[in-house]
Amino acid sequence: MRIGLERPARLVSLLLAATAAMASITAGAVSDDDGALSADELNLMIDGPPAPEAPETITRDEGGKATLRAIRLDEPLQIDGKLDDGVYGRVDAIEGFLQQEPVEGDPTSERTEVWIFYDQTNVYISARLTDSHPERMVANEMRRDNRNIWSQNESFSVILDTFYDRRNGFLFRTNPLGALFDAQVTDEKNVNEDWNTVWAVKTARLDTGWTLEMALPFKSLRFGSTGAQVWGINFQRLIKWKNERTHLTQIPAAFDRQGLLRLSFAAALVGVETPTRATRLEVKPYATASLATNLNAEPAFDNQGDGDAGFDVKYGLTKGLTFDFTYNTDFAQVEDDEAQVNLTRFSLFFPEKREFFLEGQGIFNFGGRDNSAFGFDGPSDMPVMFFSRRIGLSSDGAVPIQAGGRVTGRAGAYSIGLLNISADAVPAFNTPGTNFSVVRLKRDIFRRSNIGLIGTFRDQNTDATGANAAFGVDGNFTFYGNLDVNTYYAQTDTPGFDRNDASYRGSVKWDADLFGFQAEHLVIDPDFNPDAGFVRRDNIRKSAGGIRKSIRPTWFEPVRKWDFEAKYDYYETAGTGFVETKTFELESRARLESGDFVNFTYSNNFEGLFEAFEISDGIFIPVGNYQFNRVRGGVWFGGHRKLSGWVGAELGSFFGGNRKELTYRGRVEVTPQISLEPNFAINWIDLPQGSFQTNLITLRGTYTVSPRTFVGALVQYNSDAGTLSTNIRFRWEYQPGSDLFFVYSDGRDTSVADRFSMLENRSLVVKFTRLFRF
Repeated sequence: MRIGLERPARLVSLLLAATAAMASITAGAVSDDDGALSADELNLMIDGPPAPEAPETITRDEGGKATLRAIRLDEPLQIDGKLDDGVYGRVDAIEGFLQQEPVEGDPTSERTEVWIFYDQTNVYISARLTDSHPERMVANEMRRDNRNIWSQNESFSVILDTFYDRRNGFLFRTNPLGALFDAQVTDEKNVNEDWNTVWAVKTARLDTGWTLEMALPFKSLRFGSTGAQVWGINFQRLIKWKNERTHLTQIPAAFDRQGLLRLSFAAALVGVETPTRATRLEVKPYATASLATNLNAEPAFDNQGDGDAGFDVKYGLTKGLTFDFTYNTDFAQVEDDEAQVNLTRFSLFFPEKREFFLEGQGIFNFGGRDNSAFGFDGPSDMPVMFFSRRIGLSSDGAVPIQAGGRVTGRAGAYSIGLLNISADAVPAFNTPGTNFSVVRLKRDIFRRSNIGLIGTFRDQNTDATGANAAFGVDGNFTFYGNLDVNTYYAQTDTPGFDRNDASYRGSVKWDADLFGFQAEHLVIDPDFNPDAGFVRRDNIRKSAGGIRKSIRPTWFEPVRKWDFEAKYDYYETAGTGFVETKTFELESRARLESGDFVNFTYSNNFEGLFEAFEISDGIFIPVGNYQFNRVRGGVWFGGHRKLSGWVGAELGSFFGGNRKELTYRGRVEVTPQISLEPNFAINWIDLPQGSFQTNLITLRGTYTVSPRTFVGALVQYNSDAGTLSTNIRFRWEYQPGSDLFFVYSDGRDTSVADRFSMLENRSLVVKFTRLFRF
């Protein structure tokens, strides 16, 4: 094993050098208006904005910056959504919402009134949302954390920057049905939608619009200190039937749907006083009972009963740092991964869904990569230094987690993430017991930038030949509101690999409303191997760029915005210079006033294969150079329609032959509580080596009894893998944070002659959890 100290020391030296360089840059920095920064401005950049003076409920300075005041209550607010408490007649509402879309800077077309209260236990957010045509309101989604709540429905959102660092926050959303959506935001762009906490919301629909009341417990938030607070805050209202998006503060149209995340544009909130003595301790035990069948196991078993128990603990080390401990962790309630068809020679990416790994997830992001699998040019090639699905999962199945601990949060200008987890050995999978450790540290600099380091270690690598370690430093800089510069350098240490094991990247992106560009250079050495992470495509040197021009055609009313974009990607094998991929792409996107949009793309592709790969059973693409042209187009039908979603087609040449694809990914509203989501992707491939067809068909059905109770079913058929699977889940959140689950799953082999009848596995699990808060 070759895990020495010289590499970590060298990387730490790089971080220290970067910190010194940042200090030097700070001393000679230039402000956004190209004037020299004053001492006060330098202090603001380093230490954060000074506390604003408190108004009655709202004031705005000459530049339009808003300061809000929360009003203290002697008695808890009655959360029923009706706004009939006497306090609403005594306290002036916060008003003055401004459009982001369709006309940046114009006042909202529908009156929007907001109140902010607090007591010893909660922060309360209330709103009266007037609508001139309430019969046109779109409200058809109640599933917790579903994106339709905020993208395809009338919705109201609040984001709280409780550390007043102007970059991180807690996000809460609802719609007229009282749906629950909560998320953590990091670095003004990364959104962890799977993070859940305890809070309450009630809504009421009126003949003049709708109203809402939220209760956000202090125990569900994190903040820097006790007593008097200065927070950042902003609100967003989406009037879906008009496609009008408004905020309390002016948000540039260039930020599009990420406008609410831009906490550097948020208002300041004063007046809140947090409890001086508030222990943050949560204990959440669970118990499960199950029946399972696995006919592929050695030996096979049928309807085998089992039971288990474990617990999670959450403790506030400080107001900003949280310690999590898990014992005998269970993820039985997690929905199955959505099936994918792979027509490339690269690995597929599946997102994390397990609750324990979701809180604080954004802190572990590295090098400017966000939480998603997709970047500027589709699937991201940038490595993931820490990918939590390496823990407790293998290609053969689930790996039991013995125990683990994690510390996440903020301390001053630092974001901190520490994790250590041990997974059991599974002899049937030839998987040894493995311990995983991760250290992540970020330091905020300037108004919206940070530098950081990361280290990962697993004492048994995926080949079980020894340990694996990875180290990296990164810098993420944002200037002028629209300019992002990201860079990183990383190395790994793996037994049997030589010194050719580094990766580095630099990228610059300007993303304004009517113009944008991006340039990127990425290198991944052949032996770069972050075994606690994920690499989609290794041993590459990539150069890429793109430019976009947008127009808002006032002369053509049906179109709100028209984008025209050109992109070019160039890949070669690192070290040898062998050209692997070249792609030139032209794309046109029209966003319609109706909420629909139309897309058309032409691409010219070159693929150089230095080794053959199997694209389907028995069909291999041989070594050689391939040039092909493709076109694709589609229409997105907005969520205000009963039948919504994406319909698209693609066709053209493909590795010496032809490929046609037809896709639909949509939603059918049966009632506001019942929905069906049929999805399919069908490929017809005709190659010199043979012809084949892939069919990926899924159907998700959901009946939402209430925002805290639902039944969902997911059926998936994948002809390429020869599988048919069913996953049915019932969830009842019988009190906030405590759940009862019933989960049924089965998998069938459809490659046999008697299709759909070959059962491989089946399980029925009942899981009970109970949250205790102290």
